Amino acid sequence: MQWIAMITMLIDHIGAVFFPHIIELRIIGRIAFPIYAFAVYIGYKHTRDVQKYIWRLFWIAIISQVPFMAAFNHYSLNVVWTLWSALLVLFVIDKLPSKLLGIPIVIGAGWFMEISQMDYGMYGLLLVLLFRYFQGPVLVVAHVVLNALYLLLHNSSVQMYSVLATAGIAIAQYYQAGFRMKGPRWVWRYFYPAHLAIIAIIRWV
Repeated sequence: MQWIAMITMLIDHIGAVFFPHIIELRIIGRIAFPIYAFAVYIGYKHTRDVQKYIWRLFWIAIISQVPFMAAFNHYSLNVVWTLWSALLVLFVIDKLPSKLLGIPIVIGAGWFMEISQMDYGMYGLLLVLLFRYFQGPVLVVAHVVLNALYLLLHNSSVQMYSVLATAGIAIAQYYQAGFRMKGPRWVWRYFYPAHLAIIAIIRWV
């Protein structure tokens, strides 16, 4: 699952920077973000030290920012900030005495993510929360609804293809697949800033 996320993200970013007219590359790229969103939830669920996990994601977001801006030639915040914010929301919600108090937290965090122009914004936060609270067909339907709202707000029909990744995760959950992240941790952690830096260098050349 980790390799699928990294490879499809790489294809997406190559398409976005060098071949924006080839929509198929962007469609393939829609597979990546749901896997990363799910990985944040799984990482939060299984980590032995949540605060260490939060700090690690924070530093990856900082390291990734300059390569992100250089690769895509704009000044919004990279997607790791989105995942980091979602992780913070998960952490805060679990500290609240009542789950209902989490509603204004989610709304406030989503609003801040939108105005600060984080990649995916509130959509990313809500997707992480869907993975926390739903499974199976309900999860897939909830993601379809979320994508429909995204389509209305951003006029981006290509995002609908991201449901394919969520459907795959839901099927794996049905068969009780294990979701602990395995493999070289340094590859999983630093692939994002590294591949953006390479794309930026090639773009400059």
